[in-house]
Amino acid sequence: MSRAEKEVALLELPEPSSPEAGLILVAVEAAGVGPWDELVIDASWDVGLRPPAALGVEGAGKVLAVGEGVTGFAVGDRVLAHEAPLPGGSGFWAERVLINAEHAAACPPGLDAAHAAALPVNGLTALQALEKLDLSRGQRLLITNGGGGTGALAIQLAAADGIEVTTTASATAAERLLGLGAMEVVDYHDPNWSAKVRGGFDAALIIAAGTADTALPLVRDGGQLCSLTSDAPPEERSIRSWDLYVEPNAAQLVQLAEQAAAGTLKLAPEPLALSEGPAAFTRVVTGRAGGKKIVLTRA
Repeated sequence: MSRAEKEVALLELPEPSSPEAGLILVAVEAAGVGPWDELVIDASWDVGLRPPAALGVEGAGKVLAVGEGVTGFAVGDRVLAHEAPLPGGSGFWAERVLINAEHAAACPPGLDAAHAAALPVNGLTALQALEKLDLSRGQRLLITNGGGGTGALAIQLAAADGIEVTTTASATAAERLLGLGAMEVVDYHDPNWSAKVRGGFDAALIIAAGTADTALPLVRDGGQLCSLTSDAPPEERSIRSWDLYVEPNAAQLVQLAEQAAAGTLKLAPEPLALSEGPAAFTRVVTGRAGGKKIVLTRA
């Protein structure tokens, strides 16, 4: 897929080369779509695309070939991965993609391609943020936009560790998020939502753009604020404040995939045919995905 003025289109692309040392060639069965794909198009996030190229920095599929020195995977193995930069210059929204073997995770038998492809970026982002926050059982966490893909996973991971989660989301998402482990859901449509929650949070995880400045006063002195939207405010009251950017991590992805396969980490992807990729991209980057994680699949 390519783009012209932020439009993506279906293209015939050349086949990837044979995998060099340390790489594997994967036949893509499903690929995730996320708001970060717009950053890739704008070159705000350089993932090494070499046009004409396919978008997509996450997906799942079967190994077709392995490069020299690769010992962890064999032809026919099912894998999932988040990859950036893309060593082949093209992404997962294609029939085949080249990735680093060390960034791939084995896909458990109980995890289908659509669910596997929905996991890498959102799951790794949530897990890496929570690991850096390093909160303890009984501490309180504020998450803005708990209804999206990353937020819903962060709620589940935090709740499983005994962290008390308050999240902002639409009223229609409240029942679902309470069922995933949130203790309180606040309607972000209310302009005074921040006055409706009890402050003194040990940490805030910012997933909704433009909410960091509102969340900061709700964090206790000496607390933490982690922003996933590149807008962490200056530190004050000894609050540690920083921006976090996801990184490929196979060991973490194995952990997440095993939890998803076991049903202890719930995913609800919306599978669409690859031919619907342009429309799916538009829905996601314009905020019209309704909190659903869209994945592109092959028949």
